Amino acid sequence: MEIMDLAFMTEDRQKRYGSVCTGLVFALWVGLFAGNAFAQSQPDGTATAPLKPGTVFQDCPNCPELVVVPAGLFIMGSNGSRKTENPAHRVNITRPFAIGRFEVTFREWYACLKAKACSHAPDDHKWGRRGRPVINVTWDQAETYTSWLTEVTGHRYRLPSEAEWEYAHRAGTTTAFWWGEKAGENNANCKDCKTQWSAKSSAPVGSFKPNPFGLHDTTGNVFEWVADCWNPNHQGAPSTTEPRKDGDCKNRVIRGGSFYYFNKVAQASYRAKNPPGVKSYWLGFRVVREIP
Repeated sequence: MEIMDLAFMTEDRQKRYGSVCTGLVFALWVGLFAGNAFAQSQPDGTATAPLKPGTVFQDCPNCPELVVVPAGLFIMGSNGSRKTENPAHRVNITRPFAIGRFEVTFREWYACLKAKACSHAPDDHKWGRRGRPVINVTWDQAETYTSWLTEVTGHRYRLPSEAEWEYAHRAGTTTAFWWGEKAGENNANCKDCKTQWSAKSSAPVGSFKPNPFGLHDTTGNVFEWVADCWNPNHQGAPSTTEPRKDGDCKNRVIRGGSFYYFNKVAQASYRAKNPPGVKSYWLGFRVVREIP
């Protein structure tokens, strides 16, 4: 295991609450940042301390970089005008988990292809592969990739649940975007975000500043597959991070927006769907790695 230092997670955040009412996003977060946030590593790459919130690491040289996010709770969704986001509801994250610091890249995907665990060579839409998020992969192909990572590393990898994704995306914030209520300029890659890639193509991963948990590109760039079956709203949603396996499993949830869509689609609570067998140049994914 390769451990990397990330300097943004050193302060204690035992209790942090936030709310935005009157039809906007209402969220609540409690993070657990106790003790040393950074595990150290031996020369052979094995960790000498448990993975703590804020730790950035890789399980193998060709594996995605991961960041550990804390246990806590938040209010998922909103009570606004978009009915797919209703009702806002509390979700408990009972233990830390690791999630991709970036969207899975072409380089990381091709490691799976080289190992012959993945069989699909996705089109890069003539944008180039260097540093770019992998695109044109189906939900099932993304699942195959996570299964390969599980086999190679001995740790369980999978797609994030929708609740895990929104929790990691919000990172303790309560606004429409993690940096504020307005999209602004050059904060993320969406159609009207006024970047060099807007309405043209994906951007290389990490082209924009990370959110408070250290994740890049959860806003815009490419939509991301999550594990859940589609439901038209949050009625009956669990209070845990388990993915929803009820509802319309002929469609899967996608989150985060993309360079191709306006900024409203990239807002923290915005939900969309896509048939699992359909791939696109505006759709990719990131992974979750469970922490024992």
